[in-house]
Amino acid sequence: MDYDQGLEMKFCSTDSILTVTDDAVVEGYASLFGKPDQGGDIVQAGAYAASLAALKRAGRSVKMLWQHDPAQPIGIWDEVREDGRGLFVRGRLLTDVARGREAAALIAAGAIDGLSIGYRTKRAEKDAGGRRLLSELELWEVSLVTFPMLPEARVAAKADDPAEALLREMAEAFDGARRVLAGNQGPV
Repeated sequence: MDYDQGLEMKFCSTDSILTVTDDAVVEGYASLFGKPDQGGDIVQAGAYAASLAALKRAGRSVKMLWQHDPAQPIGIWDEVREDGRGLFVRGRLLTDVARGREAAALIAAGAIDGLSIGYRTKRAEKDAGGRRLLSELELWEVSLVTFPMLPEARVAAKADDPAEALLREMAEAFDGARRVLAGNQGPV
């Protein structure tokens, strides 16, 4: 079923990895593939690919907003990409902007720990359980939020162990490689 609706928002807080460092760099997952959110929607792998490619061709970028408020941009997403887990984002809070300074302080204190996507559904269908399977989304923005829709998505404070995050990413990469090899050469 094709959808032609206005802006939708999905709140996603990563189970590990939105971090903020002294230079106000933030990173984490704004969306996780295959996980039902509190509204029952499930984003499918590849759902952002066309949108990210179109933005790149047009020389535009996904906006970083505060609580989905288009009047409150708080930074720049330098990297927005899909990987085997979901939609990974890395960017910089603009500390010359008052709300950017506030966001950095709130993340560091653990008061804000969520990410949320603003998008328009381009293609989706319902599964047997009535949940929407979102297969193509037009991504507009990723916000820092108080209440994420996807409970597994949480912001990590600055004090979190970066080595643990690196090990988790390496394990995911090895798992993906194992699956690729298993598909090409039988079970591993």
